[in-house]
This record gives sequence, C-alpha cells and structure tokens, in this order.
Amino acid sequence: MEIVIIGTGNTATVLGRKLKSAGHTIVQVFGRDSMAASQLAYELGTESTNYWNVVYKEADLYILAVSDIAIEDVLRELQLADKTIVHTAASVSKNILKNASHHFGVFYPLQSLKKEVGHIPDIPIVIDASDESTMRELEFLAHSISDKVVEAGDEQRMKLHLAAVIVNNFVNHLYALAESYCNNEGIDFDLLWPLIKETAERIQYISPAQSQTGPALRNDRTTIEKHLELLKKYPHLKRIYQTFTESIYVNR
Repeated sequence: MEIVIIGTGNTATVLGRKLKSAGHTIVQVFGRDSMAASQLAYELGTESTNYWNVVYKEADLYILAVSDIAIEDVLRELQLADKTIVHTAASVSKNILKNASHHFGVFYPLQSLKKEVGHIPDIPIVIDASDESTMRELEFLAHSISDKVVEAGDEQRMKLHLAAVIVNNFVNHLYALAESYCNNEGIDFDLLWPLIKETAERIQYISPAQSQTGPALRNDRTTIEKHLELLKKYPHLKRIYQTFTESIYVNR
C-alpha cells in the first residue's frame, strides 16, 4: 500500500518502520516540525513536508499518528473524501474522522512505543472502521505487521486502553519509585532485574491472580510492619505500599 504518515513522534516512527519492513511504501511524512519530518522521512526513504497544500493526495491510506488533541487540528486541513483515513488513538472515536472521508477508521497499536529504542516489539493492532471494505483493508494492513489483530469499537478500545495504562504506565511508575528508593538507600536496583523478568514471563502461563506472592497475600503482619517502618522517610511510597497491601489481601 501507499501510505502517508501524519506525525513524527513515537507512534509515527515505529509504525513507519514496521510498515516499511512489511513492504509498504511510505510516500510522504508530514510534520509541523520540518526537521523532525525530514529526519523521519530520510529513515523511511521518502519525502517530507510541513505544508498542508503539498500533502500527497493519491495515497491509499493516511495515518494520523498525532496526539489525541491534535486530531481535530489535522482534520481542519486534511479533506480526502475518497481515501482511507485512520487515527491511532485509543481514546478517540473513529467518528471524529467522518467529515474528512467516506472511508475512515482506527489503527491502534496496543504497545508502549519509543522511537529511540532500536528493538521493535511485538505490537497487537486494534482496528475499527466505518464500513466493511475499509475494515478488510485495515485488517490486511494490520496482519502485514502483526500476528495479533482484533476488531474493537470505541467503548471496547477505551477499556483496553485503561487496562494498558494499569499494566504499563502504573507498573512502570512502581519501577521508577523502587529505583529511586534503591538509589537513596544504596541498593543495587539491577539485582531486581531477574525478579522483574520472571514476574512478567510467568503471567504468560498462569493468571496474575495465581501468580501473586508476598507478605500481603500471606497476611504476614510482622514483615509488613517492618516494611512500613523502613518507609517512614518515604510517605508517598508508604501510602502506595499500604494501598497495595490492602488490595492484595482483600482480593486474595
């Protein structure tokens, strides 16, 4: 397929790399920052622009890989009635695109994407579309870069995004807090890497509920009180510890 990518951030970059590797042609990259657009276009072997009046109008697909709040700004400039337009946002309805084209949808990569990371992870793709032919088009495109493709409407996609925030953003924040604690207490955070890896890998084979261990599950009050004593200097982390301890115990 011939594809125009609108955007130059993490999603635009990683999707661009995946799509190019799958044999699709990125015919143009649009970005408000001309330097960022030029850099991404160079990597993808194509041209760039930061002017709406020279956006290529004959591509098969236009991917709006921009922030949620920027989608409406793009749509004020991009009107392509007979072309397929998709956005990549989890929390925005596909219908925001209905006045820009007769064929529109969502192409949501359910993954934490960082363009600076050389390794490209597996990326489940969640799709939705305005009509059956567009759905089949997006399904073909998604299967060309992912082994896991699912259809989901606005409500289901939002629920997926919520779950993703919990397992990714919230868990990573706990890592950051633990790293800060270790640094402050002269502990080598790297010693926790095998534990982090094992926990993540284990839940591929048994449910997280079955995988749960620790003093809260056992209601080991002696250990819990010792931990809370250690956290007196860290009131924010102490509150989080208490909240998680209670949640684990109640839901055991």
